[in-house]
Amino acid sequence: MNESIATKLQQLCARLDEVNQLLSSEGATRDMDGFRKLNRERTELEPVVIAYQSYQGCEADIAAAQEMASDLEMREFAAEEEREARARMDALDLELQKLLLPKDPNDERNVFLEVRAGTGGDEAALFAGDLFRMYTRFAERNRWQVEVVSESEGEKGGFKEVIARIVGFGAYSVLKFESGAHRVQRVPATESQGRVHTSACTVAVLPEADEVSDVVLNPADLRIDTFRASGAGGQHINKTDSAVRITHLPTGTVVECQDGRSQHQNKAQALRVLAARIKDKEEREAHSKLAAERKSLVGSGDRSERIRTYNFPQGRVTDHRINLTLYKMDAIMDGDIAELTGALMAEHQAEQLAALAGGH
Repeated sequence: MNESIATKLQQLCARLDEVNQLLSSEGATRDMDGFRKLNRERTELEPVVIAYQSYQGCEADIAAAQEMASDLEMREFAAEEEREARARMDALDLELQKLLLPKDPNDERNVFLEVRAGTGGDEAALFAGDLFRMYTRFAERNRWQVEVVSESEGEKGGFKEVIARIVGFGAYSVLKFESGAHRVQRVPATESQGRVHTSACTVAVLPEADEVSDVVLNPADLRIDTFRASGAGGQHINKTDSAVRITHLPTGTVVECQDGRSQHQNKAQALRVLAARIKDKEEREAHSKLAAERKSLVGSGDRSERIRTYNFPQGRVTDHRINLTLYKMDAIMDGDIAELTGALMAEHQAEQLAALAGGH
């Protein structure tokens, strides 16, 4: 372990002691916001400090084994003890490097998931519906909540476009690698000749913006239109102008929301989606210089780039960014995508470690 990492770890140990003292002091709960922040900091610090203490324990075991080796009768036993301690220490060294990697500040946030049908007409809309169901089932497996913000149905089912808010701690950290173009190869239900067609959908995963600090929306920059919602919903939905369309004039970004029961609800939801889109645009522009380091997220950063292919006749799903192919189509389409998301997260972490080792 190099000196700078050891110094940083010692500072984190000292900080954890300080946080624990502050939390146990009288009146710690008077400022509930401050109390919550300290609790969160302690949760982040504890795994690092515990791993570092284990690492120091290994160092002590090695020193004791080396001392023991001076006794001829104990030399073999001491050598074995030292080997085991060094193996544990190597594993802990890697774990500590991972724990010290810079964290994406958006990782813990809720997300807005946007799925849009691309090339392929009705079949693309049907596949957009399948993808949306896949993400919904995945969210259920993680006990996350899914709220549909807006939807535009395809003529033969599925969606031309569907936007949903997924509420769950850490949702962005898991789903952020899903942004990009998803390609499907299968025989459409409408195809009488049995020929395989290729269609595509684009997926965008945006971290939900913090209403207070992340994006400031100037009311003068917004044009807000109301209109009558279309689609299912019965009498109520047709009698009132409850649907809301917001245009952000400086960027031309347009958001529509019509799934809420009132104009007020729809406006609040549309503003949240708008803030998330603007935040995402600002961050992608800021990170464009680091595109090579972020290639495991959305390739070049262009959402039109193909990231995954779902080949139904062969029952395989291939993620092109990490060359991973899985032969479990039914399970994946039913939301069992943890193996994919986990592999993408691991690859991104490996890239970060490599960049750290290279001194970037």
